[in-house]
Amino acid sequence: MPTISVYIIAYNEVAKVQPAIESVSWADEVILVDSNSTDGTAELAQSLGARVVQVEFKGFGHLRNQAIAACTKDWIFSLDADERCTPQAAQEIQTLINSPQALDVYHTPRRNYFMGKWIKHSGWYPNYRQPQLFRRGTMSYDMKPVHEGYVLHSNKPIGHMVQEIWQFPFKNMAEVMHKANRYSSLGAEKIKHKKITMFTALSHGIWAFVKHYFFKKGFLDGWAGFVIALGNFEGTFFRYVKAIELQQGERWKAPAANDRTSNE
Repeated sequence: MPTISVYIIAYNEVAKVQPAIESVSWADEVILVDSNSTDGTAELAQSLGARVVQVEFKGFGHLRNQAIAACTKDWIFSLDADERCTPQAAQEIQTLINSPQALDVYHTPRRNYFMGKWIKHSGWYPNYRQPQLFRRGTMSYDMKPVHEGYVLHSNKPIGHMVQEIWQFPFKNMAEVMHKANRYSSLGAEKIKHKKITMFTALSHGIWAFVKHYFFKKGFLDGWAGFVIALGNFEGTFFRYVKAIELQQGERWKAPAANDRTSNE
């Protein structure tokens, strides 16, 4: 019988990690890949039967590759702390890995909930990220610090699961803003080598809003869709502004109080 590992990456997710772990209790092993949380995430995970592996955060690509290395079973299923594997998805996963016709790598559809509702548009459904179900050894990740890609080590096509998992990406608006700030900082590192101006930052921000609100029909999600589009504007705009800040270095720092040229 094929066996399966589930890894969950987390950092200070004590409010979310328990239902994530409980949703994959059917797996042969559950591994929490923690980056030195300070809120009791690791201790809670251990009490729920998960094996905890500590990995210093050097970007999400590196983190996920370390997670793969910690897995010991035939198959791997990737779950984030804000995701829940539904019973229907669990059943499909078990059917797939036991099938002689199984492919090596599968995308998993995600149903996102935000502001108390299922977001059906805004680019949030079915909202595939990197393939989440794969045979060990058939997939790895690139080393991008955020929005990491994947590298296939299989000649077979990628399959798509039918059953959804659920995601609850934000518990409140403060978390929306915190995540946007963190991801824009990580994203700035990816683009700091490019030629960027403030007009570049503004135009990319506006396009991010238009794309999510109009082209991806976020307006059909009501106010939640507007908030998502506005969040994409802010995250994109500040990613480019932070990249300019990295490029400018010392020139963006505040002048010393005794600098006579600071008021000129």
